[in-house]
Amino acid sequence: MMRRTSRTIRIRRSPETPMTTRRSRGAARAAAALAAGVLAVSLTACGGDDDGGDDDKGGGAAGGDTGTTVTLPKLDGETLEVAAVWTGAEQENFKKVLAEFEKRTGAKVTFVPAQDPIINFLGSKIAGGAPPDVAMLPQPGAIKQAVEKGWAKPLGAEAAKELAENYSQGWQDIGTVDGRQYGVYYKAANKSLIWYNAQVFENAGAAEPKTWEELLTTAQTVYDSGVTPFSVGGADGWTLTDWFENVYLSQAGPEKYDQLARHEIKWTDPSVKEALTTLAGIWGKQDYVAGGASGALQTEFPASVTQTFTGGDQPKAGMVYEGDFVQVNIAETEAEVGKDAKVFPFPAVGDDPPVVSGGDAAVILKDSPAAQALATFLASPDAAGIQAKLGGYLSPNKNVPNSAYPNEVQRKMAKALLDAGDDFRFDMSDQAPQAFGGTPGKGEWKALQDFLKNPKDIAGTQAKLEADAAAAYGN
Repeated sequence: MMRRTSRTIRIRRSPETPMTTRRSRGAARAAAALAAGVLAVSLTACGGDDDGGDDDKGGGAAGGDTGTTVTLPKLDGETLEVAAVWTGAEQENFKKVLAEFEKRTGAKVTFVPAQDPIINFLGSKIAGGAPPDVAMLPQPGAIKQAVEKGWAKPLGAEAAKELAENYSQGWQDIGTVDGRQYGVYYKAANKSLIWYNAQVFENAGAAEPKTWEELLTTAQTVYDSGVTPFSVGGADGWTLTDWFENVYLSQAGPEKYDQLARHEIKWTDPSVKEALTTLAGIWGKQDYVAGGASGALQTEFPASVTQTFTGGDQPKAGMVYEGDFVQVNIAETEAEVGKDAKVFPFPAVGDDPPVVSGGDAAVILKDSPAAQALATFLASPDAAGIQAKLGGYLSPNKNVPNSAYPNEVQRKMAKALLDAGDDFRFDMSDQAPQAFGGTPGKGEWKALQDFLKNPKDIAGTQAKLEADAAAAYGN
């Protein structure tokens, strides 16, 4: 399961690293507009132009399953375990990357399926004396917790060198704790996208919206055509935090976003009330959400996608919000990305459209030459190039050639991610302590699920969010 990926406006360091560089509001808007513009121009056309054209400028790395840009040691007889919460196609595609590592080193790697919250899962493994060698952690806060608990081991010289050569400083910084590098952000996500059933839009005469008001108009147009506008995977609370973050970032602005992410302002702040009120404009209309609130709360993320792209021109919903990784689930249907399944940037709620990112970082828990070699491999264009070709994946590695991605939609998303450089914001809930921002049935996940059930209770939702945040942050 992939969970989130934020980019917009100023450089966002890891929560424990102070921000030292800031951009002007105007420059920030330009960066966000550029990223959104690139997506808006390209996301309606997905061709078979696999040569990459002028976009194929990936720093000279060959990538792919035949590329060898990094030298790995011989590790015959060595064994490794890698834990991650990924399931389905994401897990299978990552296993192909691990298979290449095995081929090149002689080591044997076993994938260990983990459960959310992964910190709790790892804690039980460590308590039992059997931690995995490497864990893919989906949150900067989880990396910090792993360091504070003494579980995480710093990257060695080779892995750090590979990271420095292939990643912007911002992506390096969010894997750093107390000045030491612990995380390799192997996977990223653009989490400011709304996917739609092209046939539904065509039948309804609906247009791609650029603002929140236009989104509401589009939703009504789809509804009037006989199709429920939105599919919401409310059984997975993280999808709801992503909805909130996009609305909040665009409406309240980056400064407030940063303050709320660090709990420097309370969740009872008027800006939170405004964002929840905005969300209620969709969540509060039962006919706008497939299955109503009760149905959405029983719908897991993968099903929220597949039910939007099955059923011909009468699917359960016309649109579904989530990141670029939605493509993995679309691939489980007969819909073709770029033809049957299209996408537009999350509409602007305030002055600027939001661009939110998240990611998964490889962190070493059992230090060894084999674990360090795997971290080095995952920091290379070689590893990322393999998974890029399989689709449903974005890499923050700037030396993965754009041509490695399988279609024009994916190439444009990757280019927008890299064009942002250090101008990104990471998913807010992923920056929070896991007890608040990353635990099923608790904290922000549970509060927003309850809000989806009763969108009229804005004050009660704010009070619950603040109580849980205060307990988790300790302030």
